[in-house]
Amino acid sequence: MSVAVEHIATDQPPDAAKARDLDYGWHSDNQVQLLENGEAYFPKVFEALREARREILLETFILFEDKVGHELQHILIDAAQRGVKVVVSLDGFGCGELSPSFLGELADAGVTVQMFDPASKTLGVRTNWFRRLHRKIVVVDAAVAFIGGINFSADHLGDFGPEAKQDYAVQVTGPAVADLHHFALAQSGRQARARRGWRRRQQPPCAGSTEGEGLVRLIYRDNVRHRDDIEEAYIHALGQAQKRVVIANAYFFPGYRLLREIRNAARRGVQVQLIMQGQPDVLLAKLAARMLYDYLLKDGVVIHEYCQRPLHGKVALVDDDWSTVGSSNLDPLSLALNLEANVLIRDRAFNQQLYERLEILARDHCQTMPENRKPRLWLWRLTVGFLVFHVMRHFPAMTGWLPAHKPRLKPFEGQANDH
Repeated sequence: MSVAVEHIATDQPPDAAKARDLDYGWHSDNQVQLLENGEAYFPKVFEALREARREILLETFILFEDKVGHELQHILIDAAQRGVKVVVSLDGFGCGELSPSFLGELADAGVTVQMFDPASKTLGVRTNWFRRLHRKIVVVDAAVAFIGGINFSADHLGDFGPEAKQDYAVQVTGPAVADLHHFALAQSGRQARARRGWRRRQQPPCAGSTEGEGLVRLIYRDNVRHRDDIEEAYIHALGQAQKRVVIANAYFFPGYRLLREIRNAARRGVQVQLIMQGQPDVLLAKLAARMLYDYLLKDGVVIHEYCQRPLHGKVALVDDDWSTVGSSNLDPLSLALNLEANVLIRDRAFNQQLYERLEILARDHCQTMPENRKPRLWLWRLTVGFLVFHVMRHFPAMTGWLPAHKPRLKPFEGQANDH
């Protein structure tokens, strides 16, 4: 069996890193559709994949061999067999349990499967914890794109049970898809092809003053020159907020600068709501977020904990037209370690739709932290949080010393190199 599976290391060589230092601007006249949970997301993505005629680019952090994963596998195999170019990029940690037979069936059909930073277990434990490919992007025929926080796994569907995740993604059509397509090509190691036919468009004014509808901009975080782009986008939008801010984020433990902007927005009269995990899939995430509650509550930030099922969303809105949806949490892993991607959206109708969905979540399925909660050692908690976050921020440089993170691109061990 000739399995076309590649291993992609966590960082690229200096020349490749420079080539991938990509900046993307605002594009107008896009259509953006909010997709809530797997019930909305999977049918839209699978329909687009079935209709693909030329190319499918797919990146995901998690792909499981469950009913969702098997349906995706069958669709991709069918696409490859009818001549569609299919490139699938998987994270070595999140997809580390995929069986050789599952990957082999994809490869034998002509699908190019790439594994980002794979590592075998040491004493039964996986060692590739850091610098994960955490993005979730699908681009079909350079005409339609999907981006958000939803993985290809059945735990994003309500019938999974109490542990089913609450999450969000968007479908994008219009001029911004060209940037998503270019980015996905470049990150899959196909930079030369990606550069042909792609031109950077003139940017409208910055996010704080852009007017119009259907404006979309791709932003991303890497470990080279775009380490802070997503964090800076949040900070800029919060600094411009005048009316309302709603942030729904699964893993909330941001650095001090972002915390300060959230607090300052509330101090100047902006209605600031945070929706956090009340029923987390990782208990440490809830404990970390609660370290920050006293600091935020005392300045008027309203904090909700979503208790119906695990919250996995990574979305936010500011005032009446700014929104963001993507893969990035507001914690050290996403803001200082992982490879992430979000879209910024300037569109009043989309902003209102997202606001209404989050309001229902907060009103009907959350418990609200009391405003008169007595502060308990909040200064000590903030200091500890500050130190932990900024130690983690410098952790990528330290992990880069490890042999497992030497930049290299090599064929899957024991498999063919012809692809």
